[in-house]
Amino acid sequence: MAAERIPERSEVSPENTWALEDIFPTDEAWEQALEELKKFPEKIAAYKGRLCESPETLTEYLELCDELSVRVDALANYAQRKSDEDTAVAKYQSYVGQLMNVLVAVNSAGSFETPEIIETLSEDTLKAWCADNTPLALYERKLRKILDMKEHVLSDAEEKLLAMTGEMGNSAENIYSMFADADLKFADAVDKDGNAHQVTHGSYIPLVKSTDRVLRKSAFESMYGGYGNFRNTCAATLNAQIKAVNFYSQARKYSSSLEAALKANEVPTEVYTNLIQAVHDNMHYMYDYVALRKKLLGVEELHYYDLYTPIVSDFEMKVTFEEAKETVLKALAPMGEDYFAILREGFENRWIDVYENEGKTSGAYSAGARVHPYVLLNHKDTLDCMFTLAHEMGHAIHSYLSNKNQPVVYSDYVIFVAEVASTCNEALLMQYLLKNTDDKKEKAYLINYFLEQFRTTLYRQTMFAEFELKCNEICASGDSLTADSLCEIYGELNKLYFGDGVVLDEEIKLEWARIPHFYYDYYVYQYATGYSAAIALSQRILNEGAPAVKDYIEGFLSGGCSTDPISLLKKAGVDMSTTKPVTDALKLFGDLIKQMDELEG
Repeated sequence: MAAERIPERSEVSPENTWALEDIFPTDEAWEQALEELKKFPEKIAAYKGRLCESPETLTEYLELCDELSVRVDALANYAQRKSDEDTAVAKYQSYVGQLMNVLVAVNSAGSFETPEIIETLSEDTLKAWCADNTPLALYERKLRKILDMKEHVLSDAEEKLLAMTGEMGNSAENIYSMFADADLKFADAVDKDGNAHQVTHGSYIPLVKSTDRVLRKSAFESMYGGYGNFRNTCAATLNAQIKAVNFYSQARKYSSSLEAALKANEVPTEVYTNLIQAVHDNMHYMYDYVALRKKLLGVEELHYYDLYTPIVSDFEMKVTFEEAKETVLKALAPMGEDYFAILREGFENRWIDVYENEGKTSGAYSAGARVHPYVLLNHKDTLDCMFTLAHEMGHAIHSYLSNKNQPVVYSDYVIFVAEVASTCNEALLMQYLLKNTDDKKEKAYLINYFLEQFRTTLYRQTMFAEFELKCNEICASGDSLTADSLCEIYGELNKLYFGDGVVLDEEIKLEWARIPHFYYDYYVYQYATGYSAAIALSQRILNEGAPAVKDYIEGFLSGGCSTDPISLLKKAGVDMSTTKPVTDALKLFGDLIKQMDELEG
């Protein structure tokens, strides 16, 4: 049978494509708007040296920045979405490049903004101006955030030197990317019948999910054998990355690299350390899960190459896009009529680009354009794809409500809370599916899916976060990271997080070498905190109904960055400054383990 042909973009039905004409009706309109944008570097530069001469001048400048933001939002969304429809179309690649060139000029013209505000605007002056000038008062939070950075801004000469180190500072990440993505090759894995399977970064997870244990073990050994051949190179590269992070945090007078990384998003360091502590206090749930996995797989010893293969086999859920939409609508009914109406609008008014076509960007995402969000999918009629739809529409509605309810300056939410709304939708969908099936096999399949989300998102990402913190502490003390020390740290953490129920394979001690997120500077913890917050919110919505929904929509989803992210989540009823959300999420994990044991026992 011939493989199903992937259609050309021109062959895709319009109703399954997104409506980019809602941004610009024609390409010519986009080109005209780009010409208008080219006037902005000169407009912005005109304020240099006089930005804080009066509240009126400062307000004019900030309003000009808002106008710029709105124009760039439209231009960028049209160009990038057009490019993603078919990456082979040179015209839209050119659009993206042209826009980037103008943005470089805009950013260069406005580089005076932060230093000039810090140097010429005092706290007392800001307070007085905002009291007397209502238009400027809108921007008080933005200006205070800039002034709060004053102690970390250096002299002009020092800032210039730090700016000159920028390319060197990014070198470790660039070197790692070239090594891991371009140069590193792996030996073929071999299955129980002697057939060879190519091992790549993309094929590795599907291979270790295989029901063929011989193949799983072979792929595992191939992956870490590849990294093992370059263990010292990987260690030296990661050491350079962590050293650079610590250099910049010390140069800017932060107490630690952790404080430097989290302060940009207004997240206290206690959130990071509380996450690790809460997971430590609830390790017994992971040990129970490991024991259950070993039991259901029927193996004498559980190895790390056994952690991804499904413990429920011989079951598959086929879900068309129309069925996925209908199920998601039903699952999110507890969110109330207002949320439901936005969801239907997105489904019915072409917010979504649904199916794969030749040249289309892979994966899925949501882009929060001001006209309305746009969601890219590559739907394949699977359970995963239905969860992806719920996930991306969570992002979309978060963007929609923040754009609708916040002024331009505060409409964009920060990365710390970016995955909360999307994961909350997934959790509500899962609870709906579990509640509405009597099929024992289907329920076990769904619970297995849910359990793996907990394991890979909450436990695994927290383990990554703890590893990254330990590495930074070592470098801050003046020591260097070596292959031996990194493997020792990583091995001990695996032993702590998975317990004695899993054989501590030597290969797993090298897993740190294949995690690109360790080059993102304290990024991974946000997966775990976001997941915990989302679970807490979904449980509150299901248990308390309308009051919880009101807090969630009005206090959080509509909040943009109008206050710090911890305060936004508190308005929705979740306090991430404590360990409670993480502890409560892990208690649900424990309950699901018991349910799975009863179903499969």
